[in-house]
Amino acid sequence: MIVYGRRAVEEARRGRRRVLRTWTAEDVCAEELERLCGSPDHQGVCAEVEPYPYADPDGLLAAEDALVVALDQVQDPRNLGAVCRVAEGAGCAGVVVPERRAVEVTPSVCSASAGAVEHLAVARVRNLADWLGRAKERGAWVYGANAGAETAWSEPDWRGRAVLVLGSEGRGLRPRVAASCDALVALPQRGQVASLNVSAAAAALVYGILHLREGVDRAP
Repeated sequence: MIVYGRRAVEEARRGRRRVLRTWTAEDVCAEELERLCGSPDHQGVCAEVEPYPYADPDGLLAAEDALVVALDQVQDPRNLGAVCRVAEGAGCAGVVVPERRAVEVTPSVCSASAGAVEHLAVARVRNLADWLGRAKERGAWVYGANAGAETAWSEPDWRGRAVLVLGSEGRGLRPRVAASCDALVALPQRGQVASLNVSAAAAALVYGILHLREGVDRAP
């Protein structure tokens, strides 16, 4: 895999993967860098790295307070990268994506995440609904984000193990995935736009959950 962009390459050097070779604008021309990485957004650097090391999905809920973000068939690499950046920055236990009809960790995902995927646990599962069932068996509460849900995102008790499920661009959660959730929750919508982009919704929800958790921990 060839990752590109200053932050993506820098975090690859600090992360779990071995960097095999690096090219910079001092070594080759911009056209050659673009040819190597397949993108004009290389920022003057790209690197060949080992294949991405996906995590064990069942290990993400090891901690008693693990918060996992699950994405249902998100196909835009920029959205996956942005969600991973949020999840890593917020200290989530990891991100889960399906193996089929969903984007995997690609160079463009690495770039969009600003290298966050090099430190975050990202797992792939054959069947997301089945994995959510296993998560509930381990004591996790599973909440799906749905713009039309009647339950406000702040109503559930987010303490302990929890999984936040977000749907794909334009289609939302598939029926079986939605049915696998303990409840569907919604962010307040006071404007004219029907719903938020999946990465924007992830940022609002994840940091809102952290705020609620910290408020409970600090309560007398």
